[in-house]
Amino acid sequence: MSHVQPGCLWVVATPIGHRDDFSVRAVETLRSVAVIACEDTRHSRPLLMHYNIATPLMALHEHNEREVVDAVVERLLRGESVALISDAGTPLISDPGFRLVRAARAAGVRCIPVPGACAAITALSVSGLPSDRFVFEGFLPPKAAARRARLEELAGDPRTLIFYESSHRVAESLADMREVFGATREGVLARELTKLFETVLSEPLEALAARVAGDPDQQRGECVILIHGRGEEVDARVVEGQRIFAILRDELPPAKAAKLAAAISGAPRKALYE
Repeated sequence: MSHVQPGCLWVVATPIGHRDDFSVRAVETLRSVAVIACEDTRHSRPLLMHYNIATPLMALHEHNEREVVDAVVERLLRGESVALISDAGTPLISDPGFRLVRAARAAGVRCIPVPGACAAITALSVSGLPSDRFVFEGFLPPKAAARRARLEELAGDPRTLIFYESSHRVAESLADMREVFGATREGVLARELTKLFETVLSEPLEALAARVAGDPDQQRGECVILIHGRGEEVDARVVEGQRIFAILRDELPPAKAAKLAAAISGAPRKALYE
């Protein structure tokens, strides 16, 4: 007998790589609902066929979510059960679905999670970095200037930082992290987790950025980057930057003094200006 309740939105995690990571409850749920909303029906269908899941599929992705949400909520209010999945991992985590879940809750629809894999948490669990406090930043801006500006805002954060990054930008992002966070800050690249070519590299950012830049194989697949939170080495840079800033601000406008002090000391400009 199915455990699926009518008129509920089931938010179901799928494997991030290894198919055997699909939970029994997730498979049963997807077999029992009226329809499965997924990012790309062509991507999801092979996984579902592997588990003999014949439930109809409908596309719900970043380009059509606004238009599709109302229709899905109407079906839920009529008593149909709907499941939401993403291409891999837990829906909504750097994936579509936020608008649907928010609209469903606003309409009084019960939203039920079926937990499973999440690349960010999977990477954190094997990174060797502090896991008691962390922050998930998702994808950084694709443009270099905006990316570095965001990294500067995070440079003083004491928590472990977790990022997703595309394979064709991972080398550039690590180089920017080395410049903003400092060469000695510990970084981890977790790539192709649970897949055949899974690698987890842990090194100071100077070495990690150089290794990835020089090895095309480390620039392929799904990437998670983790950075140790602010430590003593960052505090030392800020202290030195503040000393330089105090000297320069007597002769220069504060913004320019902060920019020069940051360039000399390696401290985040925003921290000095504030």
